[in-house]
Amino acid sequence: MKPLADWPAAARRHIVGVFTDIDDTLTTDGAITPDALAALHALKAAGLHVIPITGRPVGWSEPFARAWPVDAIVAENGSVALTLNENGRKPIPGLHSSLSKLYQQDATTRTANCARMQQVAQRVLREIPGATLAQDSAGRETDIAIDHGEFAHLPPERIAQVVALMQREGMTATVSSIHINGWFGEHNKLAGARWIVRELFHRELDAEIDRWVYVGDSTNDQIMFEHFPHSVGVANIRRFEAELAHPPRYVTQGERGAGFAELARTLLNPDG
Repeated sequence: MKPLADWPAAARRHIVGVFTDIDDTLTTDGAITPDALAALHALKAAGLHVIPITGRPVGWSEPFARAWPVDAIVAENGSVALTLNENGRKPIPGLHSSLSKLYQQDATTRTANCARMQQVAQRVLREIPGATLAQDSAGRETDIAIDHGEFAHLPPERIAQVVALMQREGMTATVSSIHINGWFGEHNKLAGARWIVRELFHRELDAEIDRWVYVGDSTNDQIMFEHFPHSVGVANIRRFEAELAHPPRYVTQGERGAGFAELARTLLNPDG
């Protein structure tokens, strides 16, 4: 990982959008800080697309999709997105009227997967000592989450056991800075990024991926670090450094929200 200052100015000038993780990347101690929020506003004011992509549930994401200056929030590791009502989209009953909700899976598939996921969740709780559901579980529609670092603590060996159990059940499992997420389906953060670029802009991300940057902080960001030529880790990524088969190309000096604000300043001042 190179210092962010080594990111060539010529490359920064061509960036059109930012994908970013939320927890411990945009947020600090569970909340967005004023400098990170100001950075979001500055990026949008400069005409850049900004799309958070997170393992958090879609229900948890709703107020931020309304309040933050972003094009969309892709939640639950790429399976569902929230965007402001535009282009004639109709609001969904039960959702704030200003938002539209988009899914990668059809309703029948989601219903079947939900029942299977709840069975796996109960097995995890029975078989893994200390395992607890994430407190945001009520807002989840397409995955389950076990808390390992937000309000509960699981040691590395228990985290590995949860991941292995989910995988034996045929689920995809990833570990973020706070949760272990599991789901049925082929989606992930990269597939979600490709999908939302098609949905919102009618373009193919892979054809312009060198014009986007991804910002993250943990092992579940590896697929993005691997595929984005311009990838940045906020400084707290270093606690996972030994576990990263695919680290980010650059790393900020600041941690969490301060690191995101640093990224925004660097991106918006290519000659600075």
